[in-house]
Amino acid sequence: MKRKITILGGGNLGQAIALGLLESGFSAAGDITITRRNVEWLSTLAGKGLSCLSNNVLAVRHADIVILAVKPFQVAGVLQEIQEALKPGAILVSVVTGVLLSELAALVVPDMAIVRAMPNTAVAIRESMTCICYHKVQELDKDYVQQLFQSLGKTVEIDEALMEAATVLGACGTAYAMRYIRANIQGGIEIGFDAVTASFIAAQTVKGAAELLLRNGTHPEYEIDKVTTPKGCTIAGLNEMEHGGFSSSLIKGVVASHKKIARG
Repeated sequence: MKRKITILGGGNLGQAIALGLLESGFSAAGDITITRRNVEWLSTLAGKGLSCLSNNVLAVRHADIVILAVKPFQVAGVLQEIQEALKPGAILVSVVTGVLLSELAALVVPDMAIVRAMPNTAVAIRESMTCICYHKVQELDKDYVQQLFQSLGKTVEIDEALMEAATVLGACGTAYAMRYIRANIQGGIEIGFDAVTASFIAAQTVKGAAELLLRNGTHPEYEIDKVTTPKGCTIAGLNEMEHGGFSSSLIKGVVASHKKIARG
């Protein structure tokens, strides 16, 4: 079923979501509205036929789905502003970090269907890992929201208690992966490649490794074993990394990030 989608907040994330919905074919340009105070910053989207407004109230009047993509400190003010204009039966989808479903529910009309979603920066190329949880959302609407975010990458439904952990693993994890790739590039340069070639080889290798796990559903150790031969160069490199604390450091980093986000 075709639905009208309004994105409140035309920053990097809001614009990436709008472009992804359009370019994936999930929504037509005429069914997407996006807002930003300085609406001229949305000229590229306007040129593609999207409705770009500076007025949040006007933007939500006919919206079936309202995606909240503002900064955390703006949430209460924006929801108070649009309260009377929301269409009956509209679904609120928040992609705002750190704002709980219970906090959102306290700011809108009783029994409103609310979704909390955590995409990552790869949403810009429709390869996001988006974690989702729900509050008073019917199954049919859950399916629609899943399809919406699947047009922007992969999705998984989780308990809200794990949303901070999902932020670390799925969002901070992008930075962890980038740091590994950067180090691999530096190693590649040291053993003879120029920076451009090393970067290309390192990035494509990581992409291929990830696809093996996603498509085959295998455990990383299974794929490691396939390229690790007795007395070979792979095991020599892996053992040297482990002696230097590679896995331990990464695990400690994940846990440290989670402690930080949990403390606030």
